[in-house]
Amino acid sequence: MDYVQPAKLMEELIAAGQRKTALSVKDMLVRGFLAGVFLGYATSFAFKVSDGLGGGMAALVSSAVFPVGFVLIVLLGLELVTGNFALLPMSFVAGKIGSKALLRNWGWVFLGNLAGSLFYGILLALTLTQAFTAEASGALAEKIIAVAQAKTFAYQQAGLAGWLTAFTKAVLCNWMVAIGTIVGLTSTSTIGKITAAWLPIMTFFALAYEHVVVNMFVVPTAMLLGADIDFSQWWLWNHIPVTLGNIAGGAIFTGMLLHVTYGVHAENS
Repeated sequence: MDYVQPAKLMEELIAAGQRKTALSVKDMLVRGFLAGVFLGYATSFAFKVSDGLGGGMAALVSSAVFPVGFVLIVLLGLELVTGNFALLPMSFVAGKIGSKALLRNWGWVFLGNLAGSLFYGILLALTLTQAFTAEASGALAEKIIAVAQAKTFAYQQAGLAGWLTAFTKAVLCNWMVAIGTIVGLTSTSTIGKITAAWLPIMTFFALAYEHVVVNMFVVPTAMLLGADIDFSQWWLWNHIPVTLGNIAGGAIFTGMLLHVTYGVHAENS
């Protein structure tokens, strides 16, 4: 049996947080960069395969394929800041790492994820605009622009209620994404890790919740493709509330709740 029991799992999660904070800046940036690239691939893949579908069928098909990016991150041991929003607080409350180490990891991995997302977005935009010599056209470009506008304009038009909506959707998102990171460690086999991680990631994407690293790809790429979105709209109405919501969803609703019920056993083992 390759299933790891929850109490034993907590020991591994706390140790994983320690290992992550011990990484060099180079490793955090490179692994974060690759994670951002792979989520960009997965998001554009999900948009592409749902072309022509509507409603629930589009959500089902796109969410069924999106987890490929997350699985690559899990299997290669890369750095995704939204998963670290849950893992590192567990190590912190267990007394294994300090606040400086936690924030150091979050900061560098966040930067690496952003760089990878932007890099893949630039390359994709090059292919959709003939190296920026023509206007973006086609279903994929239209989808990216439409989604980016929904992630910015819709919240801006609603004012404070829109900001709170983005924040709440980000909480709900990372409750599932962080669970995906954690349950990926409940198995020691490759197929077990893939299956366990796939389910919660598919759930968040189908429900169109807000993931800051996915949005690092979607919104800037839409801007490159000609969407009428400026930097302040991206950051004020999406990037900031989504980042804060992802932290809350990962640290509080995933990491802390699991630590409350299982962490004491890991600390005393």
